[in-house]
Amino acid sequence: MSISAPQPNPSTDRDARTGDTVTDSLVEANRIYAEKFSDPGMDARPVRRVAIVACMDARLDLHEALGLELGDCHTIRNAGGVVTDDIIRSLTISQRALGTRSVVLIHHTGCGLLSLTEDFRHELEEEVGQRPSWAVEAFKDLDADVRQSMERVRTSPFLVHTDDVRGFVFDVTTGLLREVTPRT
Repeated sequence: MSISAPQPNPSTDRDARTGDTVTDSLVEANRIYAEKFSDPGMDARPVRRVAIVACMDARLDLHEALGLELGDCHTIRNAGGVVTDDIIRSLTISQRALGTRSVVLIHHTGCGLLSLTEDFRHELEEEVGQRPSWAVEAFKDLDADVRQSMERVRTSPFLVHTDDVRGFVFDVTTGLLREVTPRT
């Protein structure tokens, strides 16, 4: 199976009304936002002292789903919401330099990593001639992967606050979180 980049689609890659790229429309939206923007005077330290690790899936509006306001938390996202070395890096900075104490992990139903395997890396290597240095971190069981992620946070020697680590699965059809019990 060949991995190839999605083919350009003029109807989605450019605004049909103006011919602008998606990035152009984002920059324009930012210009409009900045006209009304006023510095809220916030510190970089999250008010609620929590870091949330979640999937990058565009269907997850974490602030809305969790009742969060600007400045309440650190939000760290990647494919699958899995705890990787880079997530540990971000959590370490979040805790040690910016005062967070709690970690919330959120996976979700219908995640794309449920249908991938590590073969994805091999296919990439065949296509581009170089194997990625990173693991896909695909999984078949949401709860098992949430438990693995909780364990990675709890056992990291770099993190000083590992007593309040909880994991959840967000249902993309209902909007509800379901807590996953950790390994005992």
